[in-house]
Parts: sequence; C-alpha cells; structure tokens
Amino acid sequence: MIFDVSTATNWLLFLALFPMAFIWLRRAWRILKKKNYTEVALKRGESPPNPEKWAIFTGLSNLIPGAIALGTIIGIIAALLPYDTWSAVAGMTLWGKIIADFIISRQAHPFPVKKKKKQAQKV
Repeated sequence: MIFDVSTATNWLLFLALFPMAFIWLRRAWRILKKKNYTEVALKRGESPPNPEKWAIFTGLSNLIPGAIALGTIIGIIAALLPYDTWSAVAGMTLWGKIIADFIISRQAHPFPVKKKKKQAQKV
C-alpha cells in the first residue's frame, strides 16, 4: 500500500465514522429514551418554543444516520464493503444528516410574522 493523498483521505473518512456514529447514537438516546430536549432542532444554539413536538424528528435524524454509520464501520472491518460502496454510503449519510438537521431546525423555528398595524386615519 502506497501512502499518498488518496490513502490519507480514505483513512480520515474511516476514522471520522467512529466519533460521528457515537455522537449521533448518543444524541438519539438522549432525545428518544431520556426525553432530554436540550439538543432538539437547535437554531443558533437555541431550542424551539415547543421542543417536544420536534423531538421525534430530531431523534430519528440522529438514530438513522448513526445506525448507518455503525453498519458501515462493521462492514468495513468485516471486509464486506468495497471502497466505492462504503465511501459513498458514508458521504451520503453525512450530507443527508446535515441537510435533515437544517430542514428540521428551520421548520421548528418559523419566521416571526408581524402584522401591520392599522394607522389611524385623520379626518
């Protein structure tokens, strides 16, 4: 095996799967099992006004990618997944997680709607 840029990026992607899977599964455990809503649908570090409503969506958006990342790690170690497959799965999982979190946080924090005040007409 020749050590070059491609080999280094492969190892970085593989090693990055471990903390990503751990953090995502731990966050899903906290939200779904322990009912800790402090990390639900955060936007600029703030929770939405009703985090219980968005807990299931945020929990699933952490549980599913965490399980996929864990399955990818097991597949790599067991030599069941070739490089093209596991790198595609890892990349799509990471980007899907980022996009899902963005969508959930934007839905949980709607834009404030300001109604125009009726101006008193002078007679």
